[in-house]
Amino acid sequence: MFGALFTGGKAFGLLKTQQGEKLNSINEAFLSDPKYAEEEDLSSKLEMFKKKYMEFDLNDKGEIDIMGLKRMLEKLGLAKTHLELKKMMSDVVGCSSKDTISYSDFLNMMLGKRNAILKLILMFEDKGKEPEQNDVGPPCRKRFSDLP
Repeated sequence: MFGALFTGGKAFGLLKTQQGEKLNSINEAFLSDPKYAEEEDLSSKLEMFKKKYMEFDLNDKGEIDIMGLKRMLEKLGLAKTHLELKKMMSDVVGCSSKDTISYSDFLNMMLGKRNAILKLILMFEDKGKEPEQNDVGPPCRKRFSDLP
């Protein structure tokens, strides 16, 4: 009854496995493409891009829609307006009529020479994060004067 509405457990795992296999076949095409033969460490880059893409493919159809893009940027701390999201998508796919980013479009953006805004954000997402400070040991003793 609820199987069609909710995917979880084994069904979700199977769906993600199938999606991963589909993206792997696209990765193989990019690995054999002479246009990217000069690309340094291409196979590990493609694997990293695949993981990033699968994380934000919310509809599990092999495409990132505007909500997936919105979630991606919010997770990176870069919330954008709907208009800005549409502009980013058109930068990646090359036309304003298409409202999803396919994996091939995503790879062309990440491996291409053009500096799309989304590419720059994804490339520098880790550089902007400050390392988290983990306190070790018990918390400091509080005094009444420390209270607000």
